[in-house]
Amino acid sequence: MQKVLILEGKFLEKIWGGQRLKSEFAYQIEGENIGEYWAISAMESYPSIVTNGKLKGENLKDIYKNHGQLFGNSNDKEFPLLVKIIDAKDDLSIQVHPDDQMAEKIENSLGKSECWYILNENESSIIYGINAKNKEQAIKLIDEEKWDELLKEVKVKKDDFFYVPAGTVHAIKKGCLILEIQQASDLTYRLYDYDRIDKNGKMRELHLEKSKEAIKINELENKKEIEKFDTYQKTELTANEFFQVRKYQIKSKTKLKRENPYLLEAVIEGSGKLIVDDETYPIKKGDFFILTNEVDDYYFDGEITVVESNCN
Repeated sequence: MQKVLILEGKFLEKIWGGQRLKSEFAYQIEGENIGEYWAISAMESYPSIVTNGKLKGENLKDIYKNHGQLFGNSNDKEFPLLVKIIDAKDDLSIQVHPDDQMAEKIENSLGKSECWYILNENESSIIYGINAKNKEQAIKLIDEEKWDELLKEVKVKKDDFFYVPAGTVHAIKKGCLILEIQQASDLTYRLYDYDRIDKNGKMRELHLEKSKEAIKINELENKKEIEKFDTYQKTELTANEFFQVRKYQIKSKTKLKRENPYLLEAVIEGSGKLIVDDETYPIKKGDFFILTNEVDDYYFDGEITVVESNCN
């Protein structure tokens, strides 16, 4: 069966989207407000399409369903992760996502824990958590609409990383360009939207009561573990109950071993080659692919940076 699945995703227009997916990744796309690129997705709404090999033209949702051996015959009924790039030309709404228990009970869905790898060179910021000692205090500040008092704003720069567990109040703000790896869920509860008016003169729907229920006072900490080798540097970004994420900064030909049933790969800098057995695949910034359970060893060659993830 097929060892490497090279993927083409879907571009989504958003009222807060911009043009950086064209200018910084050279994607050939139309539209003025492209906010998201769903690069590795088996979601019903926007599944990725394979562009190489015997499975060329098939979507990831069907491949996961029909070729379970490629994914180590996982116990997950649905493909568990979603990988995106987000371009925020304007502030996104203040949001919170439910955990698995709440999402299953109310929405018949997975919850949504996610993480952000910051790609933008320019200075920007995010909302990351709240100034509240407990949930009661948080709800009081929400009811009184004391947003400046409630929300924690954090400056961000390129190569910063943030794990955003379900229940964390958060927002991506203007100027951010982000690689997002998350549970495969499109659930978002909108807590506050700056009283903005859309093109039809209406404010977007809020989900206040669900947001209040979903909020957790999470302990938020992000520690990177860096290992340096002759041909590359490896940075462990997170290993949580839902997924693991690591970054490889490749300087020259590097041999790696697949240690999980399958691996999701995002090329975020440079260009070079992926080599699996006797096959060579040219890769460059903006490429996304999956190394299936058919792969044993694999090589990266060139000056490239790859963010690799897998589910737990």
